Amino acid sequence: MPDAAQRVARGSPPSSSADRRTSSPQPTLKKQPKGRTSRGNTMTDDTIGERPADPAPRRTAYHYYVVAVLVLIYAVNFLDRQIMAILVAPIGKDLHLSDTQLGMLSGVAFALFYATLGLPIARLADRYNRVRIIAVSCAIWSGFTVCCGLAGNFLQLAAARIGVGIGEAGGSPPSYSIIADYFPPQDRGYAMSLYSLGIPLGITLGTAFGALVANTYGWRVAFFAAGAPGIVLAVLLVTTVREPLRGGLDRLKQASITSSLPTALRAFFSNPVLRSTALSAGLSAFCGYGATAWAPAYLIRTLGMTLPEVALWYSLVNGVAMATGIFLSGWVADRWARTNPGAYALMPAIGLLITLPFFIGFLTAHSWTLALLLFVVPGLTFSMYLAPALSVIQNAVHPSERSTSGAILLLMINLIGLSGGPFLVGWVSDALAPRFGAESLRFGLAALIPAILLAVVVLFRGAVLLRRRAAAAQA
Repeated sequence: MPDAAQRVARGSPPSSSADRRTSSPQPTLKKQPKGRTSRGNTMTDDTIGERPADPAPRRTAYHYYVVAVLVLIYAVNFLDRQIMAILVAPIGKDLHLSDTQLGMLSGVAFALFYATLGLPIARLADRYNRVRIIAVSCAIWSGFTVCCGLAGNFLQLAAARIGVGIGEAGGSPPSYSIIADYFPPQDRGYAMSLYSLGIPLGITLGTAFGALVANTYGWRVAFFAAGAPGIVLAVLLVTTVREPLRGGLDRLKQASITSSLPTALRAFFSNPVLRSTALSAGLSAFCGYGATAWAPAYLIRTLGMTLPEVALWYSLVNGVAMATGIFLSGWVADRWARTNPGAYALMPAIGLLITLPFFIGFLTAHSWTLALLLFVVPGLTFSMYLAPALSVIQNAVHPSERSTSGAILLLMINLIGLSGGPFLVGWVSDALAPRFGAESLRFGLAALIPAILLAVVVLFRGAVLLRRRAAAAQA
């Protein structure tokens, strides 16, 4: 009779309640002292390698159903996050907020709590039922999205955005871990790219839906309507998605690892590959979040686009471009990495180099039609870092540390990217507004160009480290 790992790999339900308790280790594996691997490190490739795994586990429709449900939840996650960007103009006018305050609401107020609380929640997800944690988190952030529509001033809106960040902290890291237990290592870049399609889907829905509803009923109703789908999806997730066996598709040297959060952080940042991946992802996110948070306002305020036009054209162009970039980055990187281990860093680095002239053209265009056409390439390349980075992280750590590792990656992405990018653009725009007026947003967005160049440098360094790691593993 097949064992529990084989049943989960095929998408079959566990045969008993004991099988469903996925934290139970394989009895034939020798456990190491608590908090350490056989070489004393909780988060390195040394934790994976001895137990034979099925070289070609059969993927079923159920595996893709699990990803589809998680994609929808991720889309709602980004819808509730992105809707703030499209509502910047009416919120600022109604509540009398500056660009700096609006930048803080789009970035810092959300990202600080989203990033920092992601770590303790991820530790829970590495030990307890990940499906239930995601469902509860989804219900929380959806409720606080509704609260955003009740805000009457900056502080109230900031408090509601903080609540959204607290809820969303429990969404992605457990999802990464679940997907890694449904797909084998050689397919995880592809699987992560499928999951990451929730980002453009959510951004597109947030832009189109937010603009249309705000234009018809006002920005408060847009928040009310955006919060409702998350409650339904939370119920769907907890009733239809099974918790997979941790590490069932990996070759493990030990059954489980339990370490403290400080130990996990030290182990992560002492690993050169993980450290470089997290830093390059943070810098790439700085550029992407800074651009997407302010592109709608730039097109409206500086180039004269209307909210209905943003809802139709910007949401469509940016959504399709981003989805294409995310999918291709994971799919191509998985295949390129078979001959070049540095592909997971080279893919986003090349993308950012290609995007530079198009981004500059976007900032110098004098019509929204030309600007939007030029923004296709940045929209495609700004998110190319995510699926490859997730694949590197999930493959490099022990299955019992995957949620925590994903949370650490998101910590860097959000503290550097989501906190810094939108705030910098808003701050530069405010500083130059007395002199340049509505044109100041061009200069605010142009402040992202040095970050693009720095991200490219760090990504190329990461490619070197990935190749060295692969060569050392073969030696």
